[in-house]
Amino acid sequence: MEWGGSRRAQTRVATIARHISPAPCSASNPFMQVSNQMNDNGGIQIKGDVRDALERGLPVVALESTIISHGMPYPQNFETAKEVEAIVRESGAVPATIAILDGVPCIGLEEDELRKLAQLGKRAIKTSRRDIAYVIAKKMTGATTVSATMFFAAKVGINVFVTGGIGGVHREGETTMDVSSDLTELGRTAVTVVCAGVKSILDIPRTLEYLETQGVTVVGYGTDEFPAFFTPRSGCKAPSRVDTPEECAAITAANLSMGLQSGILVCVPIPAHNAAAAEPVEAAIQTSLNELKEKNISGAAVTPYVLKRVNELTGGASLTANIALIKNNARVGSQIAIATAGLVEES
Repeated sequence: MEWGGSRRAQTRVATIARHISPAPCSASNPFMQVSNQMNDNGGIQIKGDVRDALERGLPVVALESTIISHGMPYPQNFETAKEVEAIVRESGAVPATIAILDGVPCIGLEEDELRKLAQLGKRAIKTSRRDIAYVIAKKMTGATTVSATMFFAAKVGINVFVTGGIGGVHREGETTMDVSSDLTELGRTAVTVVCAGVKSILDIPRTLEYLETQGVTVVGYGTDEFPAFFTPRSGCKAPSRVDTPEECAAITAANLSMGLQSGILVCVPIPAHNAAAAEPVEAAIQTSLNELKEKNISGAAVTPYVLKRVNELTGGASLTANIALIKNNARVGSQIAIATAGLVEES
């Protein structure tokens, strides 16, 4: 089968050897050591277990790093990052947290690297696709957003990426033109993104319209309603529905086979027993959005500010829900990665 052969080739790291160097990210001073490797080899660093899994065609799940540095406070961010990686491993896949350390793109991080990134917090550069070249050239440490994580995942042959929620069209985006690069990346990068839908601080109907324009396959996982991050309900219908990891894997395979070169968005509702009540969260969102105007906050600073304020205004309920949905997404995403790897192997 043509798709199986070509996809296996993509998942073999040897086929992109010119982009990577053999050394792992970690060292006694990991951020500095990998920077030296970058200067010598000019490539992406892939952690040993991730490299081995890719070479053998085993399931790998990409994880973003902005959620560590910008998504929640220390030490909850560090503990959550470790727990999410553990869930992926326990599910039978290999986690690959992606970040740029001292100018070197790293696919998979050691625990001490996760800790340093968590401690850096917002001092790490929030890195979307537009920032990649700058962060690398300046030998900075960057925490990758959805768009940058998708880019690097696709570059080394990782098919499945798990995150909390994606960016979208901001409220009043029809006048500000504030549209997340996550959406355009989904339109041009063939990675299956498992999330809890669009962050509820955004304009969900317009985001769905934009995803349609970009040709992105959007599916609700076990639901007919598009989830809204903190709550399973948004009032918007999901364009399509799947109920099993195998269905998601089949869609991923078809997407790759047809060479559509666009992503798939698998939207998993937060479990009902973990969901923050929709009305208090929505009220908190409206309050924080009003504060944005008063404080003249815009651009990349919007989402971290709003999430922080919503957490404060809801007494921590939204942060608890955030962590719960990420862990749930990791379980589902790992199952999808395993099913996808099985399809590739069978082919």
